[in-house]
Amino acid sequence: MTESTTNEPTTGESRTRDDDASGRKWLSGFVSVIGLWIAVSPFLYSQDPAMFWNNVLIGAAIFLLAGYNYYRISSGHPTSTGVMSLVALLALWIVVSQWAIDGQFAIEALEVAGIGLIWSNIVSGLVAAALAAYIAYAGGRDVRTGTAAGTR
Repeated sequence: MTESTTNEPTTGESRTRDDDASGRKWLSGFVSVIGLWIAVSPFLYSQDPAMFWNNVLIGAAIFLLAGYNYYRISSGHPTSTGVMSLVALLALWIVVSQWAIDGQFAIEALEVAGIGLIWSNIVSGLVAAALAAYIAYAGGRDVRTGTAAGTR
């Protein structure tokens, strides 16, 4: 892969695109590991069966989707902003799901799962959502903008 240097339009500073892609690659790998933790964490904490399957399925989806983005960037393709946006939404679902599982809301849901799983889901979900949203935003910035072909 070759490095290309571009000038930022607002600051006039030059930056290297490979540095940005490398950072997004490693952040995607980290989000993938967080997804793996979300999938494995119900085995370590006491929980309701519905929360168990929610964590396993959503965690596995985050793991696979963020891993796919890691692979894409590693093989020289651009960041998939759609995939990372979906990861951010799934991570936000993990945060909110404590209060929506089994049709229970607010305080009743706190009795369904162990307090350790709830805090694990909240912290992991917020970190994964923030990183995935950043990766999607940064990947979308690299898309070339300008006049569409043939519209002069």
